[in-house]
Amino acid sequence: MAQRSLSSFFGRASWTCRRCRTNQWTQRSQFSTSISRREELDIRAAPEIDFERGQRSDAPARILPASPSYFTGTPNFNDDLLLLQSLLNRFQKVPQLPADKAPRMAWLRLSQYRNASGERVGAAKYAQILRLLTRLNRMHPQLRSDEVQDILEKFLRPGAQEVQKAKPGTIDVYGRSKGVGRRKESSAKVYLIEGTGEILINGKSIVQAFPRLHDRESAIWPLKVSQRIDKYNVFALVAGGGVTGQAEAVTLGLARALLVHEPALKPVLRRAGCVTRDPRAVERKKPGRLKARKKPTWVKR
Repeated sequence: MAQRSLSSFFGRASWTCRRCRTNQWTQRSQFSTSISRREELDIRAAPEIDFERGQRSDAPARILPASPSYFTGTPNFNDDLLLLQSLLNRFQKVPQLPADKAPRMAWLRLSQYRNASGERVGAAKYAQILRLLTRLNRMHPQLRSDEVQDILEKFLRPGAQEVQKAKPGTIDVYGRSKGVGRRKESSAKVYLIEGTGEILINGKSIVQAFPRLHDRESAIWPLKVSQRIDKYNVFALVAGGGVTGQAEAVTLGLARALLVHEPALKPVLRRAGCVTRDPRAVERKKPGRLKARKKPTWVKR
């Protein structure tokens, strides 16, 4: 190597060192050995389909999967979704009950559905199934077919027969009814009794508990829309969250307590939006972001 001139070194384009020639020879010998082994094996393709020997001409040339969702990431979920959509399209002309008259059903939770299907189904996808189940459940029970009933029972939570009926509210020996309401991080226990319109929140007057007029209006909204402000006394115990959350928690608890005294007011309270819990809450902060979705300022230079 040292005795060779630079011109002779760079002039030979095909020159390689001894180690490289050894490696090339080894790779060629292994490649030739693998080719000889392949020639010894009897490798054949799939046999040709003989349509003249009694095989139907419309038979598929390959094995078809049992489910059209076989090649998707969640075939069981897609099959359930397509099945419920087809049922809804077939029986869309069947008379339906109002939303408040439909029977209460306890559907599978997301974790239970994941265990049953064996797939990692997202919450947004499972919400699609719940919406379809709710619409199918609103069919009139006497006009509902056995096929729809059997499919709905497959999505029922185990032991759902015990939790379908809501526990009726009762009036104690002192004439009080109780209602519990929640909003965001706030919770409220509301006791309602016939009286002259006195309202106490944690032992304080409503003006002291809720300085803002909007919060006071929100707290007594069920009594205002039903024109029962001067008929009942309200005693509420609130905890957690902020002032606005506590006021809206009192709204739900007061509406539930009022329905114990007068169940006929439910349509009025429902139209006023007093009997439905508001599920909205502050979205959690994400790592790497300033808030839930706000990102730091990005400067190129």
